[in-house]
Amino acid sequence: MRHTQALLVAITNILLLTLATSCGSSDGKNAPGAAGAKRPPTAINAFIARTQNITSTVNASGTLLANEEVEIRPELQLRVVNLYFEEGSNVTKGQLLVKLDDADIVAQLKKAQAQQALTQKNVDRLAELLKINGVSKQEYDAAQTQQKSYDADIEALKNQLRKTEIRAPFSGQIGLRNISEGAYVTPQTLIATLQQLSTLKIDFAIPEKYAQSIKNNSRLQFIIDGFKDTFDATVFAIEPKIDVATRNIKVRARTQNTSGKLLPGMFANVSLGIASHQNAVMVPTQAIMPIARGKQVIVVKAGKATYVPVETGLRDADLVEITSGIQVGDTVVTTGLMQLKPNGDVKVAKIVK
Repeated sequence: MRHTQALLVAITNILLLTLATSCGSSDGKNAPGAAGAKRPPTAINAFIARTQNITSTVNASGTLLANEEVEIRPELQLRVVNLYFEEGSNVTKGQLLVKLDDADIVAQLKKAQAQQALTQKNVDRLAELLKINGVSKQEYDAAQTQQKSYDADIEALKNQLRKTEIRAPFSGQIGLRNISEGAYVTPQTLIATLQQLSTLKIDFAIPEKYAQSIKNNSRLQFIIDGFKDTFDATVFAIEPKIDVATRNIKVRARTQNTSGKLLPGMFANVSLGIASHQNAVMVPTQAIMPIARGKQVIVVKAGKATYVPVETGLRDADLVEITSGIQVGDTVVTTGLMQLKPNGDVKVAKIVK
């Protein structure tokens, strides 16, 4: 009897355990999020591929230079008798700037001219005598040589006399003077600096990889700290060699300083266009995904994430050109790239501009 009761208890416990297990399995199948349930679409932002004109630029640091610049220095060691310019004023080409004391040179010139005149009379007299064999040919030649010597002396003194007048070699603005009237000057004395400022040069350097992209007459823009304006310039000279120390090539451009605001020595932030494409297909930079053998983007097609290999071209601050792989109007994913899988369901939450 006891054995029969124990057997019934055991069977009852087994039945209860089986029923509990069966109920647990049934509840699990109906629970939300169970294995095998379909995931909801991933919400993403997207960009509609569009066309626009794009120019690729290279930025560089430049320095403004005067179009022409010269240090005004005397060629002779003499005393300054007159100054004919005001500091900071504009002067014209050929204008007299400084007059040096020429008294000694003028006296020497008069003496040489008198000797030359006397020698000329002697040459003329000997020429008549030579016709009648009144003098030897050697005497006549010696007189001619002496005459030519005086002629040379006169030309040298006239040249020195011209150097006592220091004139502007070109039109421009003269700077601060370093001397006063009465000062004794030498060729080492800096009187002032003359600069031509109506046109300015800009010197800058770009990496050697852009050397084939820049040519004479290339247009560029630059800005100067403290100025709101953007200025234009044109390339007119390119150094025909690469700097081996920096691997850069030096470029020189020219700009018109019509406002007179720009000054030599100013620092310029240069922006130079090196390539331009019309109607380029563009997408945001963040849409590009690097892969082992190139790049790819994710395009939304029929609510699915489609991975498309692409080739890129020019770029600006925000957008990059796509040269192959997608077309205008394709919906390109811009956010959540790492959460998506090929052919995964996606939902466009926002179209970004």
